[in-house]
Amino acid sequence: MPESTESDDLFTMFPLEAGAPKAAFPKAEMFGQVAYQIVHDELLLDGVSRMNLATFCTTWVDDHARRLMAESLDKNIVDKDEYPQTAELEQRCVRMIADLWHAPDPAHTLGTSTTGSSEAAMLGGLAAKFRWRAKGGKGIPNFVCGPVQVCWEKFARYFDVEIRQIPLRGDRLTMHADDLAAHCDENTIMVVPTFGQTFTGLFEDVAAISRALDELQAATGLDIPIHVDAASGGFLAPFTAPDLVWDFRLSRVKSINASGHKTGLAPLGSGWAIWREATDLPAELIFNVDYLGGNMATFNLNFSRPGGQVVTSYYQFIRLGRVGYTLVQSALYGVAKHLAKGIAALGPFEIIHGGDPHRGIAAVSWRLAGEQTYNLYDLSDRLRTRGWLVAAYPLPADRGAETIMRVLVRHGFSRDMADLLLEDMKRAMAQLDRHPPSTSMTQEESGGFTHNATPAVRMHRPH
Repeated sequence: MPESTESDDLFTMFPLEAGAPKAAFPKAEMFGQVAYQIVHDELLLDGVSRMNLATFCTTWVDDHARRLMAESLDKNIVDKDEYPQTAELEQRCVRMIADLWHAPDPAHTLGTSTTGSSEAAMLGGLAAKFRWRAKGGKGIPNFVCGPVQVCWEKFARYFDVEIRQIPLRGDRLTMHADDLAAHCDENTIMVVPTFGQTFTGLFEDVAAISRALDELQAATGLDIPIHVDAASGGFLAPFTAPDLVWDFRLSRVKSINASGHKTGLAPLGSGWAIWREATDLPAELIFNVDYLGGNMATFNLNFSRPGGQVVTSYYQFIRLGRVGYTLVQSALYGVAKHLAKGIAALGPFEIIHGGDPHRGIAAVSWRLAGEQTYNLYDLSDRLRTRGWLVAAYPLPADRGAETIMRVLVRHGFSRDMADLLLEDMKRAMAQLDRHPPSTSMTQEESGGFTHNATPAVRMHRPH
């Protein structure tokens, strides 16, 4: 038989030899192996997520979690009639988190999983708006906060609520309790402390804010609730700083949001909204639907969404328990402190937050001290050449042109990786000293990468 003139090599097959469809919906079909190779190869251009030290999100999960995610690929969590056990796992998680955050009656409070903490934050904000309206609130509602993640700006714009961000005066990097009275009035639906600030990683003092609102109520009669944005700190402080009072132990705290896919150790797409008591979630926000096979309540902004993140969250909760989470999260702070010490020893840096579990999340943030031949955007750009994505960005506008850098220490970022980063920082700084940039790079020119939004950067945070 004559030899075939056709090759069975994958890269000689159409359209690998002609190029992938890009501009219009393709007409022809192709082999799955070819389509896979096209997509797989394009994704090689993405950064390595484990080296993305700007993201707050989970970048490492164990094999059991991956298997559960794959096994839950077809589960629609909103369809509680078809997938009742997935719904049961969600409710178990709600009760566990309510217990973790010291709700008065964890077994009977209300909460829900969400696609991320941004959705959870908006649900908390909507509940506050509806409670304010039920009490006779009129005019334009507002909420008071410090420097916040962009989801709160979205909430304000999408739901017609005025956002009152307290300017950072002097050397302040967070909202302080003594600034509240000047910004609150009869139309304030809530005060939103950030428990793990996007910019610096610092905790805002929820207990002091609560006391200030108690004093405001005694003086004016204004009874203003608190919603805590614990997107990053909600699964840290209960294990590493259990004596820090920030949660439902404060009666003024009516709701809390958190990201399961951050320090909760769940894969991307996991958030939680929990209310102090069932009465803190207005009934008008709960819808009952009967077109998926049974009558079920829903109070999410999304409808259909995957169930794997909840399944995996429950797996992590029961696998680790309080003891395991304490060990894992304490290890993160240990790495953060080691990294902060190493960065401080490099010379021209001032540490803002160095991984103290009572002051903030497991992160390190710093600024340049004194005049240098380069700025932090230059350093960030040099680190990219080694694969590290380290955020450099400006602080809020009222802090002028001040720029800082930040590293998020996540599960899977080891002390050895921190030492590799420190060595690469040392090499990058030496290179910049020998060859100073001809012009100072701006954030836009350097790419300004940050996975979590700042008001100046306007990039999204997957809550």
